[in-house]
Amino acid sequence: MPPYFDPTAALAINNWTLDKRFFLSPEGLARIKREYESFKRLKFLKTSSELPQMMESEDLNADYLAMQEDISLLEAKIAEMEGVLKNARLIKTPPKEMQDIIDLGAMVAVEVNGQKVELRLVGCLEADPDTGKISNESPVGKALLGHRAGEEVVSPAPAKAVYKIKSVKYQA
Repeated sequence: MPPYFDPTAALAINNWTLDKRFFLSPEGLARIKREYESFKRLKFLKTSSELPQMMESEDLNADYLAMQEDISLLEAKIAEMEGVLKNARLIKTPPKEMQDIIDLGAMVAVEVNGQKVELRLVGCLEADPDTGKISNESPVGKALLGHRAGEEVVSPAPAKAVYKIKSVKYQA
């Protein structure tokens, strides 16, 4: 392990993924698995190729240090992704009688400040507000959870807004 590697940083990453559940759509889980395999392949390629010498005369070789840093970063990312995969939970469509209630995976049509907006409630790793995917951990996501069409929900501060729920749908 290189002398500049900070084991507390890796520990913090592992603690973050240790007890947290990560809710993912089937597409999101497949993407995470692809990224994980890609990082493992990259680490294999970096460690199986010809390695630079540790010492160049009496000084540490800069190429060697850079390679060690790359490998350390890859190992930390791989450990993080292993934690995510270990704690991943698939978002499932609720039973028919519960599909009028907003939960993870729901497509929700709302009216806010006179504008109609479609939102999809996803887990934190798939959130992308620019495409209408909001996290169940976001203030708006938390506020919408458990409500039905026809209800009004006030999002918490700092940007208090009234969300009029127009419809709730789940994709098959």
